[in-house]
Amino acid sequence: MSQPAPKLVVGLGNPGAEYAETRHNAGFWFCERLARELGASFTKEARFHGQAANARTEGVWLLMPQTFMNRSGQSVAALARFYRIAPAEILVVHDELDIPPGQLRVKFGGGLGGHNGLKDITAHLGTQDFWRLRIGIGHPGDRNEVANFVLKPPRREESDLIDESIDRALLAWPLFAKADWNAATQRLNARPAVPKA
Repeated sequence: MSQPAPKLVVGLGNPGAEYAETRHNAGFWFCERLARELGASFTKEARFHGQAANARTEGVWLLMPQTFMNRSGQSVAALARFYRIAPAEILVVHDELDIPPGQLRVKFGGGLGGHNGLKDITAHLGTQDFWRLRIGIGHPGDRNEVANFVLKPPRREESDLIDESIDRALLAWPLFAKADWNAATQRLNARPAVPKA
């Protein structure tokens, strides 16, 4: 069964200048750059509890919830219901602890990996059957350090790797836009080649 192209791309993060550079905002970073590439501008949309941009040429909405991460679903559900966008037509872009910086994973449905943004979206949509683009940020190595880790900026070398992975995701956008999920998954889920010593 072929899956539809995304009609809504959601970047997850926390609002406010103090969070702008933190690892948890990787989804915002992707959405801001995608909007620039598609020539779309974000405006504050109170009814959707977020910043929204309509990329008309692509027939897709971009959304950055401004509700704080653990209430992201309120924003996603408001826009999806208003424009009658099905969960399978939603791509959520978020930071992922279980993937090292520089790597990406595309997946449909499945577990939520303890991600509070995904948990809230699932609760509001009533299903886990939406697409995710997971941007690797790495793990601090200690579960008790996670909350602190995601709310800090990445180190310089991590930041460069995350930027490069976002570049690769943006280059793959045309595959997403034409619903070629297989090609997008194969391209982005492949681990980047490690330079030989």
